[in-house]
Amino acid sequence: MKAILCKAFGPPETLVYEDIPPPVPGKGEVVVTVKAASVNFPDVLIIENKYQFKPPLPFSPGSELAGIVKVVGEGVTSFKPGDKVIAFTGSGAFAEEVKATAAQLIPMPQGMDFETAASFILTYGTSDHALRDRGELKAGETLLVLGAAGGVGIAAIEIGKALGAKVIACASSTEKLEVCKQHGADELINYSTEDLRERIKAITGGKGVDVVYDPVGGAYTELALRSTAWRGRLLVVGFAAGDIPKIPLNLTLLKGCSIVGVFWGDFTKRQPKEFIQSVMQLGKWYSEGKLKPHISAKFPLAKAADALKMMAARQVKGKVVLVP
Repeated sequence: MKAILCKAFGPPETLVYEDIPPPVPGKGEVVVTVKAASVNFPDVLIIENKYQFKPPLPFSPGSELAGIVKVVGEGVTSFKPGDKVIAFTGSGAFAEEVKATAAQLIPMPQGMDFETAASFILTYGTSDHALRDRGELKAGETLLVLGAAGGVGIAAIEIGKALGAKVIACASSTEKLEVCKQHGADELINYSTEDLRERIKAITGGKGVDVVYDPVGGAYTELALRSTAWRGRLLVVGFAAGDIPKIPLNLTLLKGCSIVGVFWGDFTKRQPKEFIQSVMQLGKWYSEGKLKPHISAKFPLAKAADALKMMAARQVKGKVVLVP
C-alpha cells in the first residue's frame, strides 16, 4: 500500500511517498481503509521533532481520519468489517490503510461524509473540552477567539454560539474574517490592521471578555489577557505563531483571572467517560446543524507535503483534507 513517510525529521519537502507492507491487526486492533485524513498543525510539528508526541522513525504522520473497517483482530467485538468509523491515531493516518486499537475508533455519525468526519473530532473535541470543561463558558458571556479562521478557531466560534455566548473572532485578513462571520461570529477584529485592545474595549463597553480561546500564542496572548474581564479565563490551546509567551503573573492577581491549560490528547486518555460525553454532545449539535466543519482544500495523498506547507504558512481556513 502507499503511505507518506517521515524517515528523517525535517520540513514537509523531506517526506517521501512510497509502498510499505499493509498493516496486520493484533489483539484488540483494527485495520481501517482510509477514505480521508485531515491535516492539523501538530502534524507540521511532529515531522520536525517539535511536538510532545514523538513516534519512532520511520513513521507516517497524520492523526485524524475517517474510513471503513477492513479487518479486526482477536477480541474485537465493538466493530466489524464494513463499519464506517472515525479514528484519532496520533500518527499513521497519511496512508491508504492504518492500524488502530478499537478504543481509538468511534462510529461515524449517520449522514456525515468521510471528508467531514475526518475533520471533526480533533478540532471540535479540542474546542469543546476547552470551552465547556476548562473555560466553563456560560450563556451570556463574551468569548474572544484568536486565530479564529483555523480549524479549532471555527470550531470554537460554533461551540461558543451553541452555548449562547457572544463571540468575537480575531484573524489576520478580511478574507479569513469573512469565513468566521459565515460560521456565526458576532464581531470581527482584524489584528493586522486594528488595535486589538481598543477594539475589545469598544465592543465590550470597557468590561473586557470573559473567555479567551488562544491557539496562537505569540504577541497577542498578553494583549488578550490584559483585555479580560474580572475573573476572566485565558485558555492556552497551542502556539501556532511559534513563540511561547512569557506572561507577567501580576496580571492574574489584578484581574482575579486564570490562565488555563488545554491538552485534549491527554484528556481523552485520562478521562475517557467525559470524552465520550463530549463526543455525544458534539454529535447532537452536528445533527441540529449547529456545527459545520469548513474544508477549504483537498489534496491527493501523494501531495501531503503541499498540504503541510500550506498549514505551516498559516494559509489554511478551516481544514485541509487528504484523500487517498
